[in-house]
Amino acid sequence: MDAESRFRGVDPRLVTKIIASYVAHHEVAPEQIPGLISSVHQTFGRLNQPPEPHGALTPAVPVRRSVQRDHVVCLDCGWKGKMLRRHLTTRHGLRAEEYLRRWGLASDHLLTAPTYSKQRSTLAKELGLGRGGRPSENAPAPNQAPTALAAGRRRRPRAPAPAAMAQGDSPE
Repeated sequence: MDAESRFRGVDPRLVTKIIASYVAHHEVAPEQIPGLISSVHQTFGRLNQPPEPHGALTPAVPVRRSVQRDHVVCLDCGWKGKMLRRHLTTRHGLRAEEYLRRWGLASDHLLTAPTYSKQRSTLAKELGLGRGGRPSENAPAPNQAPTALAAGRRRRPRAPAPAAMAQGDSPE
C-alpha cells in the first residue's frame, strides 16, 4: 500500500517495459533491480515538475559590463551583439521580461547597444517615420494654401462608367 501511494500516477506496464529492455541489454545483478525500478519511478514522477534551480546564477560577465557603447552582452552565455531580444528567444527560449527577472535587472535595463539605438533613431527621423511620412517633392510652398492632395488626404477613386454608357447608349 505504501509503494502504491508513493508511485501513484506512473503506469507500471511502462516501467516494466523499460526495466525489461534495460536488463536485456545490460548486465545487472539481481540485488540492483529494486533500486533500478525505484529510480525509473522517481524519474517519471519528476517529469511534470519544473526543474530545480542549481543554486545562484553566475553571469558570464559582470552586470555593469553587460552594456557597452557598441554592444550588449548576454549574461547567460556571454554572446556579444547589438540587440539581445532575438538572441534570447532563439538561444535561450526567454522573453525580454523573463531575462530581466531572471537576473534581477531593472525593467529599463538596455537590451540594445546605445550607439545602435541612436543610429536607428537618426535613420527613422531622416525617413520621416512617426510624423506621417516623408515630405513629397510636389508639396506646396509654406505660404501657399494646401490642397487636398498636398495635405496627404486621399480621394475616393471614381466609380467606373457602366459599359452601356461608355458605348454611347442612353441610360434609359
